[in-house]
Amino acid sequence: MKNSKTARHLLMVSAIFGLATPAFADVKDGVDAWGRGDYKAAVAEWRDPANAGDADAQFNMAQAYKLGRGVPMDLVKAESYYKKAADQGHLQASDNYGLILFQNKRRKDALPYLQASANRGEPRAQYVLGTGHFNGDFVEKDWIKAYALMTRASAAGLPQATSNMAQMDKYIPLDQRRSAIQLAGQMEENEKRVRTAQVGGLRAAPSSGAIQTAQLPASKAITPAPVPAPTPTPTPLPTPKPVAPPVVKPAPAPVVATPVKKPAPAPVRTAATGNWRVQLGAFGDQNKAKVLWNNLEKRVSALNSLQPYLVAAGKITRLQAGPFATKAQASKVCGSVKASGNDCIVKSR
Repeated sequence: MKNSKTARHLLMVSAIFGLATPAFADVKDGVDAWGRGDYKAAVAEWRDPANAGDADAQFNMAQAYKLGRGVPMDLVKAESYYKKAADQGHLQASDNYGLILFQNKRRKDALPYLQASANRGEPRAQYVLGTGHFNGDFVEKDWIKAYALMTRASAAGLPQATSNMAQMDKYIPLDQRRSAIQLAGQMEENEKRVRTAQVGGLRAAPSSGAIQTAQLPASKAITPAPVPAPTPTPTPLPTPKPVAPPVVKPAPAPVVATPVKKPAPAPVRTAATGNWRVQLGAFGDQNKAKVLWNNLEKRVSALNSLQPYLVAAGKITRLQAGPFATKAQASKVCGSVKASGNDCIVKSR
């Protein structure tokens, strides 16, 4: 990516790998025991099938060792069971295995798993790769791809991704962010195709009557700490290497996006600064928000120099534009939008 006259931009993030995905088991008795809170009995039911090669039981054993329920917490054994299940095509195991490899600084080994997970829409993998592409840490620096991946992770409800997008807005030029939003739409369509193909290729359910959706409780996500303002002195990274968006530094702490250095003035046109925005609509489908922005930008000249924002709020995506230094400035633009026949309200961040 070409970014002249800009300082070295790095976003530091801590681990998001405590977020476990549901486990799937073939042993119903173990599932029932886990549901009752009898974790030792559940592990006893799953151990033999796991050692015999059952991928779902292997994934459940990995979850048990990761959470320390029914067995002492042992991340080495958890990683081993994740790998055994992943080698057999277990998608949730592949997701978790890639994240654990990255957390353990085995980034080269983790990259193929992270990319496969991101391609089918796994938000944690998209967040990690997005951070790497922003910093050029363990993948090539590509701010458009970084912002697109972070947009997809944010749309899936990952709060750390939403926080990182706010930091990236300060560094990535407006035209690149617009290109990234278009790319995010293409990624969403590709995710659907990949998931359909991969789920269709999974092994058939056994005829023993064992259930297929045994859910183990996920570990709790820690609320990320507030993002500090950029400082002129860069914070050293533990192991800088080449990857994708803002530097993702795995750790058992909550994910926090931290800009390392304050950016130099951007050489491209930038929107004004301020705490006011105009809201142009709210949608259950993020693509509709993108379509509305493209239409309004062509019809309302006052929007041409503004930054569009896709603000995730649960299942709703709010389309906003700004920022404005004063409410009066935002109200003036809102008046132009309303004159074009579209609703508009002024919002304070």
